[in-house]
Amino acid sequence: MAHETQVVGFQVGRETYGIPIASLHEIVRVPEITAVPDAPAYMEGVINLRGKIVSVLDLRKRFGKTAGALQRGSRILVVEHKNRLAGMIVDAASEVLKIPESDIEPAPGIMLEGGLDCVTGLGKYQGRLIILLDVGKVLDFRQAANPETTTETSATSSNKVAAQSAAAGKK
Repeated sequence: MAHETQVVGFQVGRETYGIPIASLHEIVRVPEITAVPDAPAYMEGVINLRGKIVSVLDLRKRFGKTAGALQRGSRILVVEHKNRLAGMIVDAASEVLKIPESDIEPAPGIMLEGGLDCVTGLGKYQGRLIILLDVGKVLDFRQAANPETTTETSATSSNKVAAQSAAAGKK
């Protein structure tokens, strides 16, 4: 018997995405979300889920799409990653899809180069393509804004200022 990958299918815009069913904790309706100051643009805020504080990100914003108003079908996929819960707002959560391993292709190189390293592959399911995601990489996106480049830039500019003032002192 061929191996199958079980994923939870969901929509963001017109595309169907999938995450491993093992990562899913639960699917909930979108409650009131408390905004968090200084959060990245794609971070909607936090919710209280039966006494647990869960950070919530909007997958439309995370994928660089314009965020529309929440629809009746909008849901939060609550996932567990590194023993912490996080929520992802999606336009609609569809169903559990069982995709045979033979119907999963690796992510095209162009997707990986374009900063979409959260895509693990493309699954063919009933004539549709399902974009398979790595939950950890979707959630760890904030680290993509490379802190080292900002330090290098400030160090370089302070060296230039020091060199300019040294040059000015020699004149």
